[in-house]
Amino acid sequence: QVQLVASGGGLVQAGGSLRLSCAASGIIFSIETTDWYRRTPKTQPELVATIAADGSINYADFVKGRFTISRDNSKNMVYLQMNSLEPEDTGLYFCHTESYWGIGTQVTVSS
Repeated sequence: QVQLVASGGGLVQAGGSLRLSCAASGIIFSIETTDWYRRTPKTQPELVATIAADGSINYADFVKGRFTISRDNSKNMVYLQMNSLEPEDTGLYFCHTESYWGIGTQVTVSS
C-alpha cells in the first residue's frame, strides 16, 4: 500500500522560510517523478515543483528563485525548501507521485 505524507508546514511571517518533507512508503522516489502541488484559497491545485527520476527539476514561474525541490534517495524523502514566503503562498501543500496523492501540510504566511 502506497502512502505519501507531507510535513513541515506551519505559520510564518512574510519573508520567512519553511522546509516541507514528503515521506513515502510502498514506493521508491528515486525511480519516479515526484511533484509538489498546492491548493490555495484562490486556486485549484497547482503544480509547484517537479523532480524527475533522473534528477531534472522544474518549477512553476511563481516560485522560481524562492523554492527548491530536492530528494534524498537514502531516506526516500522529497523536500521543498521555501524561502521568501509571501502571503499568496498560503495553502495546503501535498506531494504526488505516479497516481498517488499524499496527505497535505498547511502553510500559512502572514503579512
